Amino acid sequence: MNLQLHVGCAQWTHPAWPQPSRDKLRSYASWCNAVESNTTFYATPSRSTVASWAAQTPPDFRFVVKLPQVITHERRLTNVDAELRAFLTAIEPLGPRDHAVWIQLPAAFSPTDLGALAAFLHQAPRDYRYAVEVRHRAFFEEGEAAGNLERVLARADAEWIPFDTGTLFSRRPTSFAERDAWMKKPHVARRTRALTAHPIVRYIGRDSVDETVAGWTYLVDLVVTWLSEGRSPTIFLHTPDNAEALNLARRFHATVAAAVPTLPPLPEPPETEPPTLF
Repeated sequence: MNLQLHVGCAQWTHPAWPQPSRDKLRSYASWCNAVESNTTFYATPSRSTVASWAAQTPPDFRFVVKLPQVITHERRLTNVDAELRAFLTAIEPLGPRDHAVWIQLPAAFSPTDLGALAAFLHQAPRDYRYAVEVRHRAFFEEGEAAGNLERVLARADAEWIPFDTGTLFSRRPTSFAERDAWMKKPHVARRTRALTAHPIVRYIGRDSVDETVAGWTYLVDLVVTWLSEGRSPTIFLHTPDNAEALNLARRFHATVAAAVPTLPPLPEPPETEPPTLF
């Protein structure tokens, strides 16, 4: 069995991370083997920009690329054929690195809007894998709503991306970064069910590394189970300010690898030497 676990962060650059001034994505890819592409939410990138992303990463690196907000939030998946075609054309240079097209829907997208999602997925090109993130509480609190969403996703072999904020909301915030995350992140129930062979989970902890690691124990066990079932999961590690996210992603992978010794290792980042006076 060819076991695969990909781990990454919500971004590929951060002031707290050990990175050169140029080729930050190349540097990031020496630490992690996946990344959330959030910048595409704000605008469709040029093909040349995407080609530069591909050139800085190996073929087995995974991008989970977020659809632009004009498609998901402004048009709510309706009458977006031209915008979707333009976006998919732009990301073509990623080739095999394009792991999934990430459809992050606004909190106002409710069970009554599932028809729009079903029509969008039905018409979307089958050359791409799709993964959907919902934030309306009904999908997490009402069994009928969750079941209807799962059926819509199953017809397109699309995955449901959970954003696990349980650790973040486990106690009140103690810093500005945690308070900001409390205001912006969805507070919904934890989901542990994979719909496809390629589950994706977004996990956010707290400022405390110890609390963040303690909170992901269930996720380590879940990933080990998914691997034993032949699934190929991708896990994204967040913290309120993401300063420790890079190290935490590698730590998560190492924790799973301790339970699954046959798991391929992550790349080894180059050693960084401290600056000298001469």
